[in-house]
Amino acid sequence: MSRTGRTAEGHGKAGSVLSGIAVALGCVLFLGGFVWGAVVYQPYTVPTDSMTPTIGAGDRVLAQRIDGGEVKRGDVVVFREASWGDMPMVKRVVGVGGDKIACCTDGKLTVNGEQVEEPYLQAGKSASLAGIKSTTVPQGRLFLLGDERSGSLDSSVHLGDANGGSVERGAVEARVDAVAWPMNGMLAKPTGFEAMPGGISQPGPLRLMVGAVVAGAVLVLAGAAYGPIANRARRSRTRRAPEPARV
Repeated sequence: MSRTGRTAEGHGKAGSVLSGIAVALGCVLFLGGFVWGAVVYQPYTVPTDSMTPTIGAGDRVLAQRIDGGEVKRGDVVVFREASWGDMPMVKRVVGVGGDKIACCTDGKLTVNGEQVEEPYLQAGKSASLAGIKSTTVPQGRLFLLGDERSGSLDSSVHLGDANGGSVERGAVEARVDAVAWPMNGMLAKPTGFEAMPGGISQPGPLRLMVGAVVAGAVLVLAGAAYGPIANRARRSRTRRAPEPARV
């Protein structure tokens, strides 16, 4: 066999090995991303429009399973509260234990006397139509409001309850990171709470998971496509190779 033939054969074997590695790695990333997501995230369907315009009725969201002790102001959470109907509900945390909540000053919610910018509300709407009388959130509990303040059955409606409309941290099941359907993507940061003690939560690993799935799919497709492409290239070289001169 000529040196050229041996070289082509060697390149072909090396290419096949690399192709196999790419497919194997791609499968690990692709399947691993899905498994990781299934462990960390829980899908929910939002039944009402109380979180519009952030989340609409019927939207499918991805919520990271977390402990209630990790919740911070501005988080959109999934929780269950027996006195509110004992079913999964989605609301935004605007106050934590010790916070003094009131509304409205210049049409804005106040937390500990500071006005809060809430860009997730519908433009031109007040932070509360009926107002919220000043109330202090008990320790270990959360004050939650819907982004659609005119029709949300939230803490403002339950102010007359024993704990001033607040919900126990332990009632939280998950924190919403993104709207999966329709594909609106990651929720915007609640920047109005950023400067307050404790700051705001950072997004979960959803972007990393999606990146792993996409990278895995690309590697699997690229590795699987190598064989047909390499075979076609070899056939093309064979057809073009000149016949040896005869003496």
